[in-house]
Amino acid sequence: MWDGPFYRVKREGYEIRFVPGAGEGLDEVCDVDMWVIFADGNRWSGTVMTLDQVRRMMESWKDSGECLDGSYFYYWDGLIVRDPGIPAMVRVIDDLVATGDYESALRPLGPEDDQDT
Repeated sequence: MWDGPFYRVKREGYEIRFVPGAGEGLDEVCDVDMWVIFADGNRWSGTVMTLDQVRRMMESWKDSGECLDGSYFYYWDGLIVRDPGIPAMVRVIDDLVATGDYESALRPLGPEDDQDT
């Protein structure tokens, strides 16, 4: 459900918050910041990007000269997925939570407090 700039997906024990671009179709999202907020208030963040988006960025860097003319790509707290769209990304994040792998794939932010809201 939409909540201001956030697209929120509620799950039992946690919620996923995405920040898609304005006017971007939810099935077309290929690069998005997100947070997982657990019922105990602990938060984890990441940027989810499709493999095709990474490829497009690296191709554009051939001309701009970034990252040795697109020879490499890296980013902190990044999660690369095969398929675009919030529904596909939710499936991946659900799996990360179910397996506990979110602790390796996402960045811990600690508990939410009044200063963050």
